[in-house]
Parts: sequence; C-alpha cells; structure tokens
Amino acid sequence: MTPRQFVCPSCGATNRSPAERDALKAKCGRCGEPLFTGHPADVSGEALKVHRRATQGAAVLVDVWAPWCGPCRTMGPQFAAAAAALEPTVRLLKLNADEEGATTAELGVSGIPALILFRDGQIVARQAGAMTANQIVAWTTQALARPTA
Repeated sequence: MTPRQFVCPSCGATNRSPAERDALKAKCGRCGEPLFTGHPADVSGEALKVHRRATQGAAVLVDVWAPWCGPCRTMGPQFAAAAAALEPTVRLLKLNADEEGATTAELGVSGIPALILFRDGQIVARQAGAMTANQIVAWTTQALARPTA
C-alpha cells in the first residue's frame, strides 16, 4: 500500500502516514501536534499551495470565505462539522478571500462562500453558495467517486 502524505496544519511540515495506520491518530514528526483535529485549518495562499502539492492519498477541500459575508458565516460551523465526517480522507481548509485576493483570483472564485475540491493538486469540483454539513459531505463524496481524467 502506498503511504499517504499530509501537511501539518500547525507547522507546515509534510508527514507520511502508512495506509494501514489510522491517520486520525497521527502526529507531526516535526512539532508533535495532531495532523487532524476534526476542525478545518485556516491557511494562507502559500500554505494552500503546499497542501495541494504535498497531500497524497487524500483530497483537499477549501472553503473560500470572508468575514463580512453572511452566508459564509452561516456555513462556517457547517464546514467545521463536515470535517469530522470527512477527515482523514479529505483535509478541510479555510481561505480568507479578503486576505488572499491573489489566490482567490488564481482559483477563479467569483462568488463566496465557495468550495473547491482538489485531488492530486488539481481541481476536481467546485461549488458556490452556502451548504449544510450533510450537503458538503454528500457533494464531496460524490465528486471524489467520479473517475479522474
């Protein structure tokens, strides 16, 4: 089995986790913090690039949001609740559109909240608008079940 690879949300170090081990119990080899906490991690544009490039054997789901956005604030707790259902198959990250305008533009985000799902560093699905935790889990699961090109 190919080892999975995750980026530590605390220090940014890349960590390998054997497929036969429970990644939910994994700790960072550099800082000792858990690799998964059951909560999305806030990221900068640069940190998102690291997660996209280094994550292997799992997907990365990004919530692009802004503090002034009512639907974003409504969806925030729902996105956090989805983390418990999706980790460690999916790493959940939050990107503040106000602080990371260049990254938001690079990703082609035209409306927030926006979910962008990456597999092997590539966008495999995107969705704009607020969703419940169940909808986020179902949408992510369906998108990951589709074959890659």
